[in-house]
Amino acid sequence: MRRKLNLRMPNYTSFREYENMQGSMPGADCTQINRRKLVLAAAALLAPGFAKPRSTFRGVALGVQSYSFRDRPLDEAIAAMAKIGFGACELSGVHLEPRLRAAELRQWRLTVPLDHFETAGRKLRQAGIEPGVLTYNLGSPPHPEAEISRGFEMAKALGAKAISSSTKLNVVPGLDAAAKRYKMRVGLHNHSTIRPEEVTTPDDFSAACRGRSDYIGITLDIGHFVAAGFDPAAYLREHQAIVMGLHIKDRKKNQGPNVVFGEGDTPIGPVLRYIRDHARKIPCYIEYEYAGPETAAEVGKCFDYCKHILMS
Repeated sequence: MRRKLNLRMPNYTSFREYENMQGSMPGADCTQINRRKLVLAAAALLAPGFAKPRSTFRGVALGVQSYSFRDRPLDEAIAAMAKIGFGACELSGVHLEPRLRAAELRQWRLTVPLDHFETAGRKLRQAGIEPGVLTYNLGSPPHPEAEISRGFEMAKALGAKAISSSTKLNVVPGLDAAAKRYKMRVGLHNHSTIRPEEVTTPDDFSAACRGRSDYIGITLDIGHFVAAGFDPAAYLREHQAIVMGLHIKDRKKNQGPNVVFGEGDTPIGPVLRYIRDHARKIPCYIEYEYAGPETAAEVGKCFDYCKHILMS
């Protein structure tokens, strides 16, 4: 009998605001660990988007979610990332997509020249930053096949090797079908709201992956996971094979706020040490969301905090 883990525990002011501008966000079972390990190990070896960046510490790639720099345009965000020392990023839609309602955004996605994404990727790589993942959020359906597919075309144009998506459970089948066509992995990004069709809880993760291909995985946001009442360190120990990447932030339990790293309930230290010691293939992206006096300085503090843990 399987042991049951006890896992309970342009300027956007918040991710939820960005999410609302786009509409309401957001084969194999997730438990088939051995086969997934083989798939993921091969991907780690073959995908240049996940080659070791300069900000690799004790074998762990420490990057940044560009949403951290939502208060500035892409060029300024790239400059800040490079100055801090990042060598990898997950590129957020706030730096690529206009601020539109869902229908208008869909039309923009379907018609924007792919040169837009190629240029962004080139700028990042010229600064020594590998855009390994593209954020492509898909809110409540319907989402036509063309819109879902367009995200993979954008990611390829950017030079990313995977997509991270805040989406709904009933959108996952369409994502999986496109992922298989484009042979590109998708990490389903969790938030802390627990309600039908959300991707939030361990049971939601299992439901999302059940019957899907190995191209579907999880982008585990450890701060949101804690705020929803779960333990990301325990989840990683049991399910690391389906985790494609981590978003590193610190939040309080019980839907608590984002706080300075080290002041919340999120076990950042245990999580990073586990990745360092047992799961170095999983990239870690800092996502700065608490209110600080100056973004670049605060992200730099987050970077130093995580680096110190990995090097200790």
